[in-house]
Amino acid sequence: MRLLAVERIKLFSTRSPYWCLAVVLAAALLFAILMGTLQNGENASVFTSQSGLGLGMSVFMVLATLAVTTEYRFGTIRTSFQAVPRRANVLLAKTGLLVVLAAVTATVSSFAAFFLVKALAHSPAEPLTLATGGDWRAVLGHAALFPIAAVIALAVGVLVRQSAGAITIVLVWPLLIESLVRLIPKVGSDISNWMPFNAGSKFVTYISSGGLPQEALSQVLSGGPTPLEGLAVFAGTAVALWIVALLVLQRRDA
Repeated sequence: MRLLAVERIKLFSTRSPYWCLAVVLAAALLFAILMGTLQNGENASVFTSQSGLGLGMSVFMVLATLAVTTEYRFGTIRTSFQAVPRRANVLLAKTGLLVVLAAVTATVSSFAAFFLVKALAHSPAEPLTLATGGDWRAVLGHAALFPIAAVIALAVGVLVRQSAGAITIVLVWPLLIESLVRLIPKVGSDISNWMPFNAGSKFVTYISSGGLPQEALSQVLSGGPTPLEGLAVFAGTAVALWIVALLVLQRRDA
């Protein structure tokens, strides 16, 4: 607990985390306003109320990356390792702090977005209620995805150690690379569906038949892993990267 408190103080010793958290919430609310007001909210649904959470998760990954690269930049990581020689404990503390912060941030942002859309939409495409497991997963599922993404970003930060490079990786990977893989002839789409971030997004992808024409619904949900399989792929990637980061951290000079 003491080490967690130290990591919390270090994380919030700069303005970057505050700005990142503010942007996460702002993105969720801005997209919610758009979904709730455009065309009287005709396109509003439980799933579309969460449209801003994808951007929010990318911003939180930046925060998670900075949690370690900032220490390398200013050399404070050496002080941490001198105070706590077991480097695994330092990484565990950082991971635990980011996981909790990510889960809380995602929960607050997702429910705020949902209730804002519900308040603004006059003619929603479907009832804006959390009536099914799919509805709950579409909203609360981000509380699982954000922490996993944070672990991936933290691991990348440990491996790269330089803010600009690490941030570029965690942004380009989900936003560009996994989409470009689809362009590979014949197998691109199948590979892309099972890549970590695309697979993880399946966990919160839920669209009732009342919210989309059946043809569009089939196109959105076809192919790739099931929600639980997607979550497993995403989490497995995070665990693997975290282990690699720990091994590198223990063997490389600070």
